Amino acid sequence: MLFRVDPTSAVSLAEQIAVQVRSGIATRALAPGERLPPARDLARALQINMHTVLRAYGELRDDGLIGMRQGRGAWVNQDAAPGLVRINELVDQLVTEARKFGISPTDLSRMIERT
Repeated sequence: MLFRVDPTSAVSLAEQIAVQVRSGIATRALAPGERLPPARDLARALQINMHTVLRAYGELRDDGLIGMRQGRGAWVNQDAAPGLVRINELVDQLVTEARKFGISPTDLSRMIERT
């Protein structure tokens, strides 16, 4: 998979990388178990800081889409499904909207549990 970033974009570099991985999973360009480029190599290729790549990978790990191990790299989780990608996108949108209305994460969680 070819990664590209736009340093002039309002979207952070880490988010640009995360979006590309999510898109790759959603379109099945990235298969379960497939390895992602090592953070150091990807950072060098994109001419960005390695910690930016690690931030993107960390976000994807937190979303349950990839696995990571120090010294072993990052890979697409076996259970990473296109539907999960969409759910994570919707959750992000919901949290953003809730913040606009001053709804705390705890209150938002309660609202979701009532449904």
